[in-house]
Amino acid sequence: MKRFSRKLIPLKFKLFCYFLLFGGIILIILWLFQSFFLEGFYTMTKSAQVEKNSDIISRSIQENKNIRSTIENISRDNQLSVYVYDTTDSLYDLIYISEYDNPSTRLSLKYHDIYRYYTKAEQNGGNYMGVISSPVSQFAQLSYNKYFGAEASADMPQAKLHFIDKDNPDKIQNMIYCDIIRFGNDSECFLLVTSSISPLGNSIEIMKDQMLIVSIVFIMLSVFFSIYASYKIARPISKTNGSAKELARKNYDVEFSAKGYLEVEELNNTLNYAKTELAATEKLQRELIANISHDLRTPLTMITGYAEVMRDLPGENTPENVQIIIDEATRLSTLVNDLLDLSKLQSGAVQPENKRFCLTDSFSAIFQRYSKLTEQYGYTISFLCSEKVWVNADELRISQVIYNLINNAINHCGEDKTVIVEQKVKGKKVTVSVTDHGEGIPADKLKDIWERYYKVDREHKRGVIGSGLGLSIVKGILDSHKAHYGVRSTLGKGSTFWFELSADTVKKNRSNSSEESLPDAQSVCAEPTDQ
Repeated sequence: MKRFSRKLIPLKFKLFCYFLLFGGIILIILWLFQSFFLEGFYTMTKSAQVEKNSDIISRSIQENKNIRSTIENISRDNQLSVYVYDTTDSLYDLIYISEYDNPSTRLSLKYHDIYRYYTKAEQNGGNYMGVISSPVSQFAQLSYNKYFGAEASADMPQAKLHFIDKDNPDKIQNMIYCDIIRFGNDSECFLLVTSSISPLGNSIEIMKDQMLIVSIVFIMLSVFFSIYASYKIARPISKTNGSAKELARKNYDVEFSAKGYLEVEELNNTLNYAKTELAATEKLQRELIANISHDLRTPLTMITGYAEVMRDLPGENTPENVQIIIDEATRLSTLVNDLLDLSKLQSGAVQPENKRFCLTDSFSAIFQRYSKLTEQYGYTISFLCSEKVWVNADELRISQVIYNLINNAINHCGEDKTVIVEQKVKGKKVTVSVTDHGEGIPADKLKDIWERYYKVDREHKRGVIGSGLGLSIVKGILDSHKAHYGVRSTLGKGSTFWFELSADTVKKNRSNSSEESLPDAQSVCAEPTDQ
């Protein structure tokens, strides 16, 4: 595990590398665009601009609205040269002209040039877009020689002529757009728009120098931002990780309070909840060990004590003492069996074996176990019902649920020593409830009573009957049956534990007020009371 952990890369370093990589990709894209795609992008944008403005002029001519002002405004605002020829009689008469392009790069159009462009437009469906190269004018050539040629002096400012390419000073490029405009009266005109394309060789050199400085600054800022951002993002996670290590050392006072972004705060809330649950679980575990030790020690002490008395004192080998040893051994066996049952239920090793049986008749066998309590200790167990109900469930496990609920009621019943077992049918459901008139349970403790050995008063007392694990076993069995269950309690008045099963068959008793003879228990078969 240690060897594997050395190969792991810290989150801060990963984030730092990712940010730097992102910045590097941006720089590479900028350099590629500037070095290889800038001229193409410029030409494409220029052609789109010329075509768009030409369409506006064409619509103005077709609609015969503000033709002259439209041509003047567009050519002036966009540095274009616009020529409109009347080609109805193939004479190519110039009817409109507006030249705002650079005079040094302006095309010198001859009759055969116009005819050639008209032919290309006609062959192309009515319009034509192209880029042409032409020699520079005499004025432009003289200007170039003055500033870049042999005539240039050392003290003369090196002005750059953007319409001339320093590497190819004999040629200039123009973009030309042609459109044949036809009218309904068989007349037509020919629109020709030109715009010089500034060579980007000199501009690219300037931009490269600028990009070099920008790249250096960008790299420095990227490094700084990467360090800051990686630290800022990783810090809450590192803090949470440190707190988690403390939690692993069973320090339940640690707080997960790192903030920064939503996911970290949600993780901290989850860990705080887990911390609370782990602390409660460990506390219950300590109490469980202490309570089990107590419950194991008590019967073992009594068995050992009575056995020594019977061994050492003549005449103490009486049936009563032997019965006490048997009772305590039985209690000890019950505790061990309940622990095993609880462990199996919680691990899912025990699955219910469902079969159809009469739930009402099963109470007869259950009440037989309480003959000693009812005869010698004055406990009263009443059973209220109005129907016989058959259910499809695990008879042994459901009987164990009822038995444990009655045990719990006996251990917490009031001075009247009365336990009421009630069976009530509603629709296709049968509800069994067990009520005592004891001290009751506070509302904030109701959710915890199903835990092993949980005590409301936090004082472990030996029950009258049972092992103290009854409610945990009840919960496990009812969960395995996917049954509904719960508890209602009022302080000073008692508690009612209930569970609900699906009824398979329901038969009315012959008399709703008749009394059934359930052995060793006071039983009344009457209409159940409202829960």
